[in-house]
Amino acid sequence: MPSNLQPLFHIVLVAPEIPNNTGNIGRTCVALGCALHLIHPLGFDISEKACRRAGLDYWPRLQLHEHTDWNAYLASSAGARRWLLTTKSDRSVFDADLRRGDHLVFGRETAGLPHSILSAFPDALLSLPMLPEERSLNLATAACAVAYEGIRQLLVRKEFGISGGRLKEM
Repeated sequence: MPSNLQPLFHIVLVAPEIPNNTGNIGRTCVALGCALHLIHPLGFDISEKACRRAGLDYWPRLQLHEHTDWNAYLASSAGARRWLLTTKSDRSVFDADLRRGDHLVFGRETAGLPHSILSAFPDALLSLPMLPEERSLNLATAACAVAYEGIRQLLVRKEFGISGGRLKEM
């Protein structure tokens, strides 16, 4: 997706811990024209040298935004529509009206989003349906699934299209 276009979605990771998950999510963002927001602290190094060593050849094409903490992210994205993904919601992502430019917020791999964040946005909590005995999906899997559900909704509303297997503006 050309860099002059607005991101389809903003994938927001709050204090991610596992570099491979963030790398996979970054690749998904590049492939779909989404922006990636990383909220510190991070459990890994994303310096140019570290990314090169990890073979993240797509990383320079990523629309990456780093935020020192949750409050800095909120200040930089005032007015954004946010959806918070959590296993603590009965509302499915399939019941949400995802729109271009929405922020899809995910918590850390070991703990999810903190209660303080979840309680501040009670009407924006979403989950991916799973069997009741399962605790959660892998972070990269969940981010990819939600982003593609958002794209599916854009396609249904004809706000975006597919031509030759590639996403295109309508």
